[in-house]
Amino acid sequence: MRRNVTLIGMPASGKSTLGEKLAEKLGFTFVDVDRIIEAEEKRLLKEIIADEGDDGFLAIENRINAGLQMENCVIAPGGSVIYGAEAMEHLREISVVVYLKLDFEEMERRIGDPVARGVVLKNGMTLRRLYDERTPYYERYADIVFDEAELSAEESAGRLAELVREHFR
Repeated sequence: MRRNVTLIGMPASGKSTLGEKLAEKLGFTFVDVDRIIEAEEKRLLKEIIADEGDDGFLAIENRINAGLQMENCVIAPGGSVIYGAEAMEHLREISVVVYLKLDFEEMERRIGDPVARGVVLKNGMTLRRLYDERTPYYERYADIVFDEAELSAEESAGRLAELVREHFR
């Protein structure tokens, strides 16, 4: 049985904020995979990207996510995890995958300045194009699609905890 929850979605979709609250409601541990990557690589994400380039970072992210071994955790990987087939296959085996759906306008409002937020946009890529490119991946991998529009983080965590518990039955 899959006794973890993995939250996927665009930057600013609430993977960390909602993830911490969800973990608390489920009695699980919250795991931010970006911190695991930084610890294993002994570099900040921005340093890894600067040193290895986007493709090198994606390979590291894929490898680390594909090797996660945990139980009773809410896992929050980076938004680009969906590009790693091995990582997503593994996360689907060990967890219920929840796509935190956010419409483009709300995501753009939450992000503000993409560069300051640490959103990696390849040359010529707009935030809109990134959103349009990633959305089909998120939808494909999700066991649950959760639209948190109009809900507070606390309300979202409560509702999502109910959905996850139903999935675990």
